Amino acid sequence: MSCNVLVYGTLRAGQSNHHWLKKAGFLGACKLDNGYALYDLGLYPALIKNHDSTLPLYGEVYKVDGLTLQALDRLEEYPTLYDRHLVSTVWGKAWVYVYQLSIQGCPQIMTGDWNVYVKHRQ
Repeated sequence: MSCNVLVYGTLRAGQSNHHWLKKAGFLGACKLDNGYALYDLGLYPALIKNHDSTLPLYGEVYKVDGLTLQALDRLEEYPTLYDRHLVSTVWGKAWVYVYQLSIQGCPQIMTGDWNVYVKHRQ
C-alpha cells in the first residue's frame, strides 16, 4: 500500500533527515495556502493547525510505501509528538505531520519555508 506524504522540514531534499525518503518517489514541490503555521523548535520545525493563518506552507510531496510510512511515524514519534493530517495537494491527498505539543516561546517562520529560513538563520 502506498500513500503520499507532504514534508516541510528536515525530511525535505538537502536536509538532515531526507535519507528516510531514499525509496520514496518525489512527486513535486507543494504549497498549502492557509490553515497551518510553521514554528522553529531549534533543530527542526513544528507545524500546527491554525484556522486563522493565511501564511503559506512550502514543502515537497513524496509517494511512500507502507514500510517507509511506518519508519516516518517512528521518526516523528506519531501519534505522541506529531499527528498525521490529510491535506489536499495537486497529487491528491497527502499525509502531513502536525505537532501536538506547545509552541509557546518558539519563533514563527513567517515565510512558511523551512529551507529558506534555515539558510538565513545561520
